[in-house]
Amino acid sequence: MKILVTGFDPFGGELVNPAIETVKRLRDNISGAEIIKLEIPTVCHKSLRVIEEAVVKYDPDVVLSIGQAGGRPDITIERVGINVDDCRIPDNEGNQIIDEPVYPDGPAAYFVTIPIKAMVQRIQSRGIPASISNTAGTFVCNHVTYGVCHMLAAKYPGKRSGFIHIPFLPQQVIDKKNMPSMSQDVLVEGIEAAIEAIVDTPTDIKVMGGATH
Repeated sequence: MKILVTGFDPFGGELVNPAIETVKRLRDNISGAEIIKLEIPTVCHKSLRVIEEAVVKYDPDVVLSIGQAGGRPDITIERVGINVDDCRIPDNEGNQIIDEPVYPDGPAAYFVTIPIKAMVQRIQSRGIPASISNTAGTFVCNHVTYGVCHMLAAKYPGKRSGFIHIPFLPQQVIDKKNMPSMSQDVLVEGIEAAIEAIVDTPTDIKVMGGATH
């Protein structure tokens, strides 16, 4: 099995992005799966072009994207991507798309195709906080969550994809009062645990993972 793991470059005035820093530190082989690491730009549409180039080049079985979610206290596995860009801030090339579809010909939403509940359970088994998220936002992270699902469904059937949001690194919150963070070592361990679950779990487990709001 080959897994393409992507991480965004820094955005929103931050000097680092825990996503790509974590991806860089992943082992090259996890539970027998070859890990292909890719930095992608925090830019609408360009991010998807870079991912598709890697899909064509490496022919991975799974595309797993990692993104920063400043303010979230745990590692969150996204359940769904929606077909809308509504950017609160400009992306890294100054684009601020508002109320436009990611793909005009696409459905309203896609559920990811990785075992989200098994992944949460595996991360938690390492003593690391994790949960399912039912919104990836409406910025570039959702753009990639939805966009990769659509790309694979339309052009590369049989491949799976999903998205994980991770908290700030400690050095990012020095000047951010009451802002949660997670160490680099813990983030790496958590993402590697999630990847182990992807490799080991062809069909997701059925356990409670919902939310009331």
